Amino acid sequence: MGVGAGILGAILGIGGGMIITPVLTIMMGLDIKYAIGASIISVIATSSGSTIAYLKDDMLNLRVAMFLEIATTIGAIMGALLVGVFSSNFLYVLFGFFLLYSTYNMIRKLFDKKGESVYTGHDPIVDKFKLASTYYDKAEQKQIDYSMKNVPGGFIMMWAAGLASGLLGIGSGAFKVIAMDTIMKMPLKPSSATSNLMMGVTAAASATVYFFNGSIRPDIAAPLAIGVLVGATVGARLMQVLKPRVIRMIFIPIILYMGVQMALKGFGVNI
Repeated sequence: MGVGAGILGAILGIGGGMIITPVLTIMMGLDIKYAIGASIISVIATSSGSTIAYLKDDMLNLRVAMFLEIATTIGAIMGALLVGVFSSNFLYVLFGFFLLYSTYNMIRKLFDKKGESVYTGHDPIVDKFKLASTYYDKAEQKQIDYSMKNVPGGFIMMWAAGLASGLLGIGSGAFKVIAMDTIMKMPLKPSSATSNLMMGVTAAASATVYFFNGSIRPDIAAPLAIGVLVGATVGARLMQVLKPRVIRMIFIPIILYMGVQMALKGFGVNI
């Protein structure tokens, strides 16, 4: 299970917690508290395994990761402080419908006759912080230079992703990829790679809390982390030879499922 979650998490930039937690609780009968603790450790393992490969191959945009992590961290702290102030049902519905809207946008991109277009224009914020970058696409066998736009919109989305994590205790990997790919027009591959690094930073902070409240069981988390580390290393290599269209086809059903699940949970229906 760890290997499978690591491969999928590294390819899509979503960690792997959404796979691990249901399997540990529903299929293996583990208490949800320990499942979430093990899931947090697996996210760190996914981030560690994939980030090494992505850094080595210049797939990851370190400047974007550090810039947007500020927004995620602020959002997560605010979310933790505001727990109980807002109705969790309303928030589940809100974020659920946002994911469904993002699914629609991704499907539209998938059937766009122009294919995966790369934004190369100029933006004052991008130029000021030197966020534009380049990567070698092994599937296309060429160097791709890219820029981005609407950085404030991506920053706000990252803040909202952190807020969702803090308020609802959910992973925000899908929101991170959407912020970069859909809002900021960053190519899908570097978006996924950058999301992997950012998730590890966020999860490392959360893991300290889970460790001290006794939610992390080493006998479960350790073998899972080893599997995830192996899977993430394989997934990082695999992602680089996949076409963005294929990655998008894998990503769409996952965020569609997450969107439907969150929206229904807001209305009191669990699936």
